[in-house]
Amino acid sequence: MSLVSRLRAGETVFSAWCNLSYPLVIETLCKTDFTAFMLDMQHGPFDTESVLHSVGIIQNAGKHTVVRIPVDRFDMASRALDFGAEGVIAPMINSAEDARRFAASMKYPPVGERSWGQLRGRPASYGAGGSGAYLAEVNAKTLAFAMIETRAAFAALDDILAVDGIDGVFVGPSDFSIAWSNGAEVDASSQAIIEPLKEIAAKAQAAGKLCGIYAADAELAKRFTGLGFTYVPLSVDTGYLQLGVKTLLAAVKS
Repeated sequence: MSLVSRLRAGETVFSAWCNLSYPLVIETLCKTDFTAFMLDMQHGPFDTESVLHSVGIIQNAGKHTVVRIPVDRFDMASRALDFGAEGVIAPMINSAEDARRFAASMKYPPVGERSWGQLRGRPASYGAGGSGAYLAEVNAKTLAFAMIETRAAFAALDDILAVDGIDGVFVGPSDFSIAWSNGAEVDASSQAIIEPLKEIAAKAQAAGKLCGIYAADAELAKRFTGLGFTYVPLSVDTGYLQLGVKTLLAAVKS
């Protein structure tokens, strides 16, 4: 079952957020109940090679990979898909034009301009007779998430959602709180952003698109799913380590 089929069926997917770009860490996380993994190239240390290796490990575990690319690295969006990722999150999509450039890198013609060159996937001899149908199938299964994290993006939300090839939006609540407060605070739990977040989720659903958001802890995850978000990377791998140690020591000392 693909990630897009899970989300379009209404399933809420809690994903791991990965900053530690080491194969053994990825292998270990694949033994948990996470069904999806988000590899962070924007603020995390993932590079092209570590994304390539990590996607293979996650695929072999029968789970799903989403990659967050650096700002304006739409070339890496196509490469992540060629490596076998099912979705890509693009930061700083602040206009319909930004969204169109992102979508072009994510989808094969006639929707976009992605070029053929898969490293993982069906072999090149899949058959000319079915090639057009196969391209349409791949377009439908690859998820393009445009990040909504600025006031400009929020103002352009309807136009971004209307872009063919954009499958959903993804909110970085900390950055969104900075923008919403005009730099007065960074607080993903701010009550001031609840209504705009609710509006983002509602507009995405009305447009037939998906909506995701990062949640730093379980309480925020419950809050955000209650607003309508269904793809939710939860905390971060360094946090899982710290929480595990804290829980273990607390149990010993109690």
